[in-house]
Amino acid sequence: MQLGGVKRWGVLALMVVGGLGSALWWASRPRTEYQSAVVTRADVEATVTAIGILQPRRYVDVGAQVSGQITRLLVAPGAQVEKGALLVEIDPSVQRATVDAGRASLAGLRAQLAEQQAQHRLARQQWNRQQQMAREAATREEDVQSAEAQLAGAAARIDHLKAQIDQTQASLKADEARLGYTRIYAPMAGTVVSLDAREGQTLNATYQTPNILRIADLSAMTVWTDVSEADVRRVKDGMAVYFTTLGSAGQDKPRRWNSQVRQVLPAPSANAAAAGGSATVPAPVTKAVAYTVLFDVDNLDAELMPQMTAQVVFVTAHAKQALTIPLMALQATAQQDGHAVRVLGADGKPQLKNVRTGVRSRHQVQVLEGLLEGDKVVTAEATSEGGLRWLQW
Repeated sequence: MQLGGVKRWGVLALMVVGGLGSALWWASRPRTEYQSAVVTRADVEATVTAIGILQPRRYVDVGAQVSGQITRLLVAPGAQVEKGALLVEIDPSVQRATVDAGRASLAGLRAQLAEQQAQHRLARQQWNRQQQMAREAATREEDVQSAEAQLAGAAARIDHLKAQIDQTQASLKADEARLGYTRIYAPMAGTVVSLDAREGQTLNATYQTPNILRIADLSAMTVWTDVSEADVRRVKDGMAVYFTTLGSAGQDKPRRWNSQVRQVLPAPSANAAAAGGSATVPAPVTKAVAYTVLFDVDNLDAELMPQMTAQVVFVTAHAKQALTIPLMALQATAQQDGHAVRVLGADGKPQLKNVRTGVRSRHQVQVLEGLLEGDKVVTAEATSEGGLRWLQW
């Protein structure tokens, strides 16, 4: 009886030890856990991002066409000017003296012309008299020829003086224009955005036109955007684009300006060209090449200012309320341009499904075929090696 009891207790102990071992093996075996995302509808944008600089769409640099000292400077940065308003006065003494000399020279030439015209009339009268006398055989042939030569000479001197007068008038007109350049007027209406000269400063316009100020129309701005050579082929004329400024980055809802691409310049931007060297020497492959893309935006509320930095987004494709999944859930297949995703079934096991995709953003992709709204797609998985853990009985 005691022996049988001992056997029963031994069998029971073996069963307990065996069950405990099975439980420990089940708890410590490797397991795979899946992270998933639900297929939902959302807007998807394929974009190209870049950095741009704001510049006035219309502006003009006002320079001096004559040398001299600035005697009056009638504007300051930020001033609003109308077209034709007087901006700058330059000392006109040298130009006025040149004009006075030209007018005096012209007056002298006209006096000489009047005198020569009188001589021409006299020569014609003498020639007519010699002609009459020749018909009456009362003069010599040499005297007739001499009168004819004097008449022709007087006519030639008149033509020469007229040519001198025309030349002097042309020079005088140029001198009067230079005298007018000593008063500089606004060529357009706008805002004085920069001033590069001071009252009392002497300007030298002998070799190049010195800039005095810049006038800009700030009601419309142009964004000069540098787009990398890797992305520039995706940007086209007429493409939708929007941007924000660095000044609005800290706001809860940064203001967004919308526009369309006006032009993609065919040559790299000046900065990239300067970095790469001359046209005859190829730029090193390590130099980044960027192309300039231009688009315009209204600025009627004057929120935008020249030289502001714009964070630009070009919208290359767009899909509204499309079925979307995270981009990380997409897997490539053996087929060209083929893709597949793993979908969690009711039993929690993943099943591979082929899908056809559309627009892609940096984080999402549009699904055209192969999935339904509400499906769960696998985005990541983790295999747990487990570990011995005591089970609660």
